[in-house]
Amino acid sequence: NMKLLAGTLSSLLVLSADAFSPARVTKVRPSAALQNGGSLRSYLDSLGGAHAVEEEPPRFGSYLDSLGSAPAVGFGSSSPPVGQAISSSAGTAAPKYAQTDNFKSSPRWRKKTKQLATLGPASSSFEMIEKLFLAGTDVFRLNFSHGEHAQKKELLDVIRRVEAKYDHPIAILGDLQGPKLRVGTFANPDGERLQAGQIFRFDLDETPGTNQRVMLPHPEIIEASEIGHVLLIDDGKVKMEVVRSGPGYLDCTVVVPGMIKDRKGVNTPDSILEISCLTPKDREDLDYMLSIGVDWVALSFVQRPEDIVEIKRLIMAYNPNNAHPPHIMAKIEKPSCFFGDSLEQIVALCDGIMVARGDLGVECLPEDVPILQKTIIDECRTQGKPVVVATQMLESMIESPTPTRAEASDAATAIYDGADAIMLSAESAAGMYPEESVLMQQRIINRVEGDPHYSTYLQANRPKITDGSSASAIILAARQVAKNVDAKCIASFTVGGDTARKASMKRPEQPILAISPVIETCRHLAMSWGVYPEYCPEENINKDNFRDMLWVACEIGMKKGLVHDDKDLLVVTAGFPFGTPGAANIIRVIPAAGPTYWDATL
Repeated sequence: NMKLLAGTLSSLLVLSADAFSPARVTKVRPSAALQNGGSLRSYLDSLGGAHAVEEEPPRFGSYLDSLGSAPAVGFGSSSPPVGQAISSSAGTAAPKYAQTDNFKSSPRWRKKTKQLATLGPASSSFEMIEKLFLAGTDVFRLNFSHGEHAQKKELLDVIRRVEAKYDHPIAILGDLQGPKLRVGTFANPDGERLQAGQIFRFDLDETPGTNQRVMLPHPEIIEASEIGHVLLIDDGKVKMEVVRSGPGYLDCTVVVPGMIKDRKGVNTPDSILEISCLTPKDREDLDYMLSIGVDWVALSFVQRPEDIVEIKRLIMAYNPNNAHPPHIMAKIEKPSCFFGDSLEQIVALCDGIMVARGDLGVECLPEDVPILQKTIIDECRTQGKPVVVATQMLESMIESPTPTRAEASDAATAIYDGADAIMLSAESAAGMYPEESVLMQQRIINRVEGDPHYSTYLQANRPKITDGSSASAIILAARQVAKNVDAKCIASFTVGGDTARKASMKRPEQPILAISPVIETCRHLAMSWGVYPEYCPEENINKDNFRDMLWVACEIGMKKGLVHDDKDLLVVTAGFPFGTPGAANIIRVIPAAGPTYWDATL
């Protein structure tokens, strides 16, 4: 059996561990406590908990100082327990690990499905953002459809302060508004009521509209619409079908009657419009996002793969030398995304997908949306890209402290389907119960993930990794070994995060501890299922001594609360030479007790 195990281990995979921390973690070496037979716990206690803080953190320390009220605490250090104030002095010793353990053992740190919360008037203070983080939020969404640029910068600064205080990378997603297609104005300020069967014209005439016609200031819609195409007005409250078209006009039959008023929105479910998904406002917002350092950019109104190519080109042009640009998330809300192999290409080109069920639910039949949601999730899982399910998750909690049972079931279904994350919009941005909404999502996540059916569904739908690389083979082996030896976590050293994302793709039973010397990588990984990122500066990773790297993994696993006992096992993967993308080629199984208890061959 030992020979079999040894043979299995020798063919194992290397996981990529990514995390971010604005402060340096000093290099750890086994102390006399370990050398004399002491345990990992006694070793950590002997350090007084302060070994992970330096007085002047590089980069991030000066950044926090520039914020004025920001606490200058090392991001690689132990965090104070919830509710404990932190000193403004960077040299203040961090609390002992024993204090951190209770905090890290809370349900908020046991979940694998990630949570996104939109910030707004109800959630703009440090106190509320901190509460949302503690309730479960992994990614904060800044909606650029509303508010000024300065407000977004203030929110970003607050998030970075929370991130530093609790020693955990937090991703920030900037969401672009996209084109807003609207009708013109009417002579009657109350609008016009259209009757079923009547003919109504859309044209380019700026004259105020009547019961017979109105301006449609989007010639692209007129040019792209064909006989039989449908136009939806005001989120589908009025439905029309094109019966005739000509230069500069469309004649439509009213299929679903109703009121049509000034500047109501227009949806075109049957047409692919020859317009960019980036308006002049979006381009300005994108430049601002890049200047302040968001981690993800959500692109609205995606119709085809070329839209992803366009925004990638703009991001690259903004800073060609940026080795770690923000990741791109495509919002799937147009039926054209499902034409031919468009969905497959869009997923391949971007870094993540959002199932934007609002506009998708307007342009598609209601009974089709659940099936499309599953289709999108399956494609993302097949390609190993994070997927977020959004819109009306817990809509009633805007005004109620508890959700409807249907909403709870909807959130649970997205988790059972295999989504990486679920999102809140108005519930956290403008609702009366933002903290309760996030906490309710967290409770649903933990309840579903504790259900044996959940594990069964994930195993039945686990995608195959077929690229044939040694790194992929290591990942597959690491998951199997972790299961066989009942390891507490899979720890992976990574630079760009690819190994960690592949590990997440296989949905292992153990949490994935991603250790990275790149801060941006850690924040990107905050979106991925089951990944606990940790930032470790490159100067604190002894790339020439794998034994030292193993010890770093043990210490970080203890700090994160992923291992608790000396006998807890970690499966550690890495690639040599370290820093080479996709070079995962080593795997080890080690006890958390430390080097004194390890086999001499490690």
